[in-house]
Amino acid sequence: MSAATDQASRATREANSERGKAIANILFNAGLAALFVGLFMEAGDLPSSMWEPLGAGSFPRLVLGALVLFNLAIMCQSMIELRRADPASSVGAGRWFIQRRLAFASLAAFCGYALLMPWLGFALASLLFLFIVQIILGARSGRRLLMACAVSAVFGPGLDALFGQVFMISLPQGRLW
Repeated sequence: MSAATDQASRATREANSERGKAIANILFNAGLAALFVGLFMEAGDLPSSMWEPLGAGSFPRLVLGALVLFNLAIMCQSMIELRRADPASSVGAGRWFIQRRLAFASLAAFCGYALLMPWLGFALASLLFLFIVQIILGARSGRRLLMACAVSAVFGPGLDALFGQVFMISLPQGRLW
């Protein structure tokens, strides 16, 4: 296949996937917006501090509110693109999701990390998260797997020890560990 044919085929595929991309963007950003709204509500329950007149949850709420606005803007833009796309020659959102499966797997691993943090603590949850994400991204055998173990051990328990011993900041300890 020549370079010109490959370039034309790629342009055709991208044009055909506009509808799927728009649908996937709407669904993905709606999910993220719902997640951020939930976290926005949770941030209001953070304990107050005497050094912060606005409260401990004010900065997370500001960031989460901005993220929700960005998600809504992307959804509006995608709805406009969806209206412009030709429904007869388009592929579905499933192809868009399959093409980005590594990103979604990493996002799912991060969600698991956030959910397991209260139970396992920072050190063990970080170790597992880093190891799983490296496996997802390609460290599946031999030397790469050994490097994934080393990186996970250094940046999981190592960061916990660094913050605890050097900075005198205790990171979350788990209920089980």
